[in-house]
Amino acid sequence: MTLHAPAPGSGSPTAERRSQLARLLRFAVVGGVNTLTFYGCYLVLHPWMAYFAAYTIAFLFSMVGSFFLNTYFTYRTRPTWKKFLLFPLTQVTNYVVQSAGLVVLVNWCGLGTRIAPLVASVIAIPFTYLVSTRILAPRRNGGWESVPSTSN
Repeated sequence: MTLHAPAPGSGSPTAERRSQLARLLRFAVVGGVNTLTFYGCYLVLHPWMAYFAAYTIAFLFSMVGSFFLNTYFTYRTRPTWKKFLLFPLTQVTNYVVQSAGLVVLVNWCGLGTRIAPLVASVIAIPFTYLVSTRILAPRRNGGWESVPSTSN
């Protein structure tokens, strides 16, 4: 049996809002885990290379983890090669917003290179959520793709 969130305009509006809120909260949890992974990698690499190079490598590493956490936990869908190959497109938005934010925060606002990536990642959250939802949970027959239920 495949579970689908209520289609927009069908079912209980309260149930639909709860489902969307739950998914947004799961996205925030995954984002927190991903940010900590990214930031830890960045701090390890930063002493050995320029801040932007360390940032880029940490970003790429954390992106793979983000894909699996978001497919299984946030959107409750199966990872596929197609989604895996499309997922970097969702991260292009994240990378552009974070990169622009990083440069602005460091060069224009004078924020330190140790904290600026963290602030830039928070700024990018809403943009990343919208694009990730389009890629990882495409609408099917008016509902959202989900992993089949294993409960009876």
